[in-house]
Amino acid sequence: MVRPAHRRPGQSRKAQTSLFVAYVIAVTGAVAGLLLAILSVADPVGFAALRVASHEVTAPIARGTRSVIGSISGIDDAVSAYVGAGSQNRRLRAELADARRQIVATSALQEENRQLKALLQLQEADKRGIANGYLLTSTSTSSKRIALLSIGRNVGVGPGQPVRGADGLIGRVLTSGPSVSQVLLLTDVDNIVPVRRARDGLPALSSGRGNGDLDVRTLNIANNPFKPGDILVTSGTGGLYPPNIPVAIVVRRTNEGALARPLADPAKVDTVAVLRPYTPDTIEAASTAAAASAPAQ
Repeated sequence: MVRPAHRRPGQSRKAQTSLFVAYVIAVTGAVAGLLLAILSVADPVGFAALRVASHEVTAPIARGTRSVIGSISGIDDAVSAYVGAGSQNRRLRAELADARRQIVATSALQEENRQLKALLQLQEADKRGIANGYLLTSTSTSSKRIALLSIGRNVGVGPGQPVRGADGLIGRVLTSGPSVSQVLLLTDVDNIVPVRRARDGLPALSSGRGNGDLDVRTLNIANNPFKPGDILVTSGTGGLYPPNIPVAIVVRRTNEGALARPLADPAKVDTVAVLRPYTPDTIEAASTAAAASAPAQ
């Protein structure tokens, strides 16, 4: 026989028990609520204590729920940070590259300012200067060492005038045009400069090797007193180059003298000063003019 589709609760012991329990819970809840309402009116202090006690009982549950929610939020933040790490990394790399470019530009400006300040002090101390200019180009691979200067006859530059930078002697003017000039560098094989050792005045001759270095020979061939680290300056002998301009530093001794390296590198020095050729007459005239212009003591 087919069971009916819908059966009444009374036909099942289990259903009857469930229904009875539900009724008991509902009645108990209603009675408890009524008692709490009566207690809140009749004894507010006791009701408050009961409420505090209920909060103490439910506090651990609240703390646990808060911890779970915090953990879920932390997981969400970690996932968001992981997803955005790629774009953030690219942005930081771009900022780092920009900062490096700024550091390089600042370093270049600081070096340029140092050279300009040194040249300004040079011009203030050296009254033989004619004009200041820039080395536009310089040969570094050819045995003929020539540089192009940015000034020419328009400011009084002519052949034979010494050229120096803030660190030392560069060379001399070879030819001059209307607005540019050619400078025969110190390292050219045809450029011979009378020098002396700075610490004791030992005379010598410096000549270019065509490869960026200098050969230094003493006037006394039998004596070779040079040592690495010796500083050489112009002696003024024979005119043209004024005395006491730094020229080179000795690198090592050789059979005929010493190998030296120029103190002023044309590839690194931009600003230079063109000087009047040195002669005893011009120095005496300059000294006389300076003494005449000085105030009387």
